[in-house]
Amino acid sequence: MNGSDSLDALRATLGAIELPGGGSLGASGRVAGLSHAGGRVSLSIQIAPEEAQSFAPVRDQAEAALRALPGVTSVFAVLTSERPAPPKLTPEKPAKTDPLAGIGHVIAVASGKGGVGKSTTTVNLALALRAQGLRVGILDADIYGPSLPTLLGLHGKPGLGQGRKLKPMQAYGLQAMSMGLLVEPETAMVWRGPMIMSAITQMMADVDWGALDVLLVDMPPGTGDAQLALAQGTQLAGAVIVSTPQDLSLIDARRGIAMFRKVDVPILGIIENMAHFICPDCGSSHAIFGQGGAEAEAERLRVPFLGAVPLTMDLRAGSDSGQPVTARDPDGPLGRIYQQIARTMLAGLTTMPQAQRPGQT
Repeated sequence: MNGSDSLDALRATLGAIELPGGGSLGASGRVAGLSHAGGRVSLSIQIAPEEAQSFAPVRDQAEAALRALPGVTSVFAVLTSERPAPPKLTPEKPAKTDPLAGIGHVIAVASGKGGVGKSTTTVNLALALRAQGLRVGILDADIYGPSLPTLLGLHGKPGLGQGRKLKPMQAYGLQAMSMGLLVEPETAMVWRGPMIMSAITQMMADVDWGALDVLLVDMPPGTGDAQLALAQGTQLAGAVIVSTPQDLSLIDARRGIAMFRKVDVPILGIIENMAHFICPDCGSSHAIFGQGGAEAEAERLRVPFLGAVPLTMDLRAGSDSGQPVTARDPDGPLGRIYQQIARTMLAGLTTMPQAQRPGQT
């Protein structure tokens, strides 16, 4: 199926799905964001919050019916509510079971703004944790700009496991899941805030992570719906903030720290990325974004400083080629830096009240 014929077939299929109160899903006006690219279908079903339980079977029926169409290889449907959330920043205890309760520690890796190398940092930090013998996964929660498939060289799509849960893909000993694995690379995710929150919630609940010591969540930049969805949907062990030394980046990093504090998520520390540029020709160091800004900010805000990572040609090339530098050369200069950052972060986890060292139950 292609073009308008494809969408017509999708709409016709949705028109055959009956709603709990009568009528069809296709004619109800509840379907939004319907798209079909490369065999992968995505859509959202708009509901009121109190309809979530009754509409879960509707979503399952829609996914099954669409998946049976010729040319459709996977379907990703979310239930979303447009009703405004109450003006309260502190997350309430979730009424249902924490979908990530079986994971030792869930850690958010965040930044106040984009372009600071947060995703590259997440991948190399995960590999550094893996090098220390831990079972590690990465959830790419950046719905608008998922970069995990590129950074880890992942291709294809996730399979289905027990209970029709998605099975994470494997790379360099890591388990990984990303919206970029569920839609085509050039598909624009034109979704509003509630849809983003629903997608992140389902990516937590509908993925079979298995037994992990640490799950790193690569957060989208900013301090909005995605961050609240994660804080409300699971128990976060803490958050790591990535920033460059530049003042513009530090301003947004402060906002990120303030946001996590408001939702009672501990700040595990700040990583200063692109601390300086190492010239590949002469080996000299250039502080192109300033020097020591993130370390000074960590001291001012009384949060741990986890370490500084330089910008090198090897780091950039490894990220673009799907061969992270910590996987290629774990004992090289950059690999040692990331492993020291990982050790410092883990030490911070063990000093928190009632905290457990990853891997313990």
